[in-house]
Amino acid sequence: MTEEYTEKLMEQLYEALHIQLIRWCRNMTGDQRTAEELVQEAFLRALLHEEIFKELSESQQRAWLYQTVKNLYIDHVRRGKWEMTVDRFPETQADSEISEEMFMVEWGELLTHLPKLERYIFVLRYLHGYTSGQIGTMLHMPAGTIRAKLHEARKRLRQVIGDR
Repeated sequence: MTEEYTEKLMEQLYEALHIQLIRWCRNMTGDQRTAEELVQEAFLRALLHEEIFKELSESQQRAWLYQTVKNLYIDHVRRGKWEMTVDRFPETQADSEISEEMFMVEWGELLTHLPKLERYIFVLRYLHGYTSGQIGTMLHMPAGTIRAKLHEARKRLRQVIGDR
């Protein structure tokens, strides 16, 4: 396959998926800019691994991009990039927007205290609204195990909140 074919493939994939990926990622992160950065990074990684990527079917490419965005988000949260670094809030911003942003920052920070699997399950359940059964199917685990992991995650979060 030629370089021109690879470029065309990536352009088509970008046009078909980037808006969907950004929307999905924004729902996960709560922040448009972060979502855009994570999606761009995923497409960059696809380009860096083009030899492997172009051999995948269209559905596998899509799944690869979604999984990469999810992994980048987990890494992002793990590194603690949820801290806000502003001197003051713009006066034109509504108080509710500020409160919502601060709420998302706090949740992002709290989620870093969970082990990777518990964090992933917690996000799927409480941010994306999947049931324990659906998550179990996705992760090839019994629904009871998912509920136990959610219980442990809530317990850890209560402890972290209580320590503050």
